[in-house]
Amino acid sequence: MSEAVPPPIPAGPTPPGTCYQHPDRQTYIRCTRCDRSICPECMRSAPVGFQCPECVGEAARMTRQPVTVSGGGLVARPYVTYSVIGVTAVVFGIQFIVGIGELANEYGMWPFGIALFGEWYRLLTAAFLHGSFLHIAFNMYVLFALGPTLERVLGHARFLILYLVAALGGSVASYTFSDPRTVSVGASGAIFGLMGALIVAGRRLKWDITQVLVLLGINVVIGFLSPDVDWRAHFGGLVVGALVAGVFVWTPPPLKASRTLWQALGILGILAVLVAVTMWRTGQLVTLATSLG
Repeated sequence: MSEAVPPPIPAGPTPPGTCYQHPDRQTYIRCTRCDRSICPECMRSAPVGFQCPECVGEAARMTRQPVTVSGGGLVARPYVTYSVIGVTAVVFGIQFIVGIGELANEYGMWPFGIALFGEWYRLLTAAFLHGSFLHIAFNMYVLFALGPTLERVLGHARFLILYLVAALGGSVASYTFSDPRTVSVGASGAIFGLMGALIVAGRRLKWDITQVLVLLGINVVIGFLSPDVDWRAHFGGLVVGALVAGVFVWTPPPLKASRTLWQALGILGILAVLVAVTMWRTGQLVTLATSLG
């Protein structure tokens, strides 16, 4: 005759654990990833249950962040475009108060000032000065129209680099080929650089760039017909802007770090050429000034 086995005694409730970050707090919740106890303050919602802050942070680091075709971060708002417009508008306001010609003479693109007095800052400051309200209105309108699209393609940092290097390229072209006695101002070199960049980026992304080409053609014609327009700066900005955009959008993306490195080297190469041209022209102007006495 078999002996009856008594039923098992039911186990009591599982004792609460203590939060791994707050040992003084008892909790029944555990991280679904590392199984550590977490209190309500440390709980982070997860697809299943809750996770601790450290596991959530580690998962975020391991998640590949979306990037643009150039490798830059995604842009929600074109803050750089708006900031450049704002800074340029403020500078023009100062020009209006102090005297448009006064600041143009002090900070405009004057080749002899650069070559003979070492005023290298003129190569960039000239891009933030303008000769009239119509001048700044046209340039800022084009920047407002084209800038956001390019900033979303390139990201904030790359777009700012594009704008400044294109502005520098326009100034170097003006410095090299213009009458060294004249003073020129305006963001037109940078604006033409944006047009060149948009054409290159459009080709890369298979966009319809007909409107940009028409806008570029109209401005080229205006530049050649008007004696007051520095078409040399336009041409220099256009070429340099296209080159900078080419570096950004056509560099192959094997790894983000290596792509960024190659892009940086490409931009440094463009800057090296601009510096070399500037030094060559400086030697010419110094010789010219010496011969004139």
